[in-house]
Amino acid sequence: MSSTPVPKRELANIGPIQQLKSGRLPRRLPQLLFGLYLYGASMALIVTSGLGMMPWDVLHSGIIKHLPLTFGTIVTITSFLVLLIWIPLKQQPGLGTVLNALLIGPSLDLTRLFLPQPEELGWNIGLLLGGIILNGVASAMYIGSQFGPGPRDGLMTGLSRVTGRSIRLVRTLIEVSVVIVGWLLGGVFGIGTALYAVGIGPITQFLLPTFTVELKPRRRT
Repeated sequence: MSSTPVPKRELANIGPIQQLKSGRLPRRLPQLLFGLYLYGASMALIVTSGLGMMPWDVLHSGIIKHLPLTFGTIVTITSFLVLLIWIPLKQQPGLGTVLNALLIGPSLDLTRLFLPQPEELGWNIGLLLGGIILNGVASAMYIGSQFGPGPRDGLMTGLSRVTGRSIRLVRTLIEVSVVIVGWLLGGVFGIGTALYAVGIGPITQFLLPTFTVELKPRRRT
């Protein structure tokens, strides 16, 4: 008895107008917004654990030791530089790209208001592991909504598309590379940083098919 194969859900590399015209907005918009909130919340869990920064923040904390700029300014500049790498990858921005920059920071701050600083190592480890897993869920949710990834996740999906390599491999290589550069610059590094760098790629790769919303076919002209 043969079974009909399930069609593979793929991420579309389309512009912002086409993203809005691709249907299923009642499913996609809430998934985008909730995914972005959870992304910021997951960052709050990791920061509160005190066991290490996320890889890109290791880079930011390293750069800040060499430039007379604020942490937020460095994050913004880094985002702009990463977006420039999108150009040769022909990666399309979208609503998710903009909202990523606007919502993740406030959601991080809001979540931290309700997180007590743990005093026992077991709670720190629990926050760290929970934050890493939640970050993978959040990444799959907001990327899978098909409104365009944030600057850093767009680098991941663009490289994956161009090279044909898996999300798991590409993201892991990016995170490890960023940690190494940040550490060489004097950035803050911890066991949580290493766990995030090697774990976030496989988690996102595993969950992305579940949360990727299939878009309606584009009309041929």
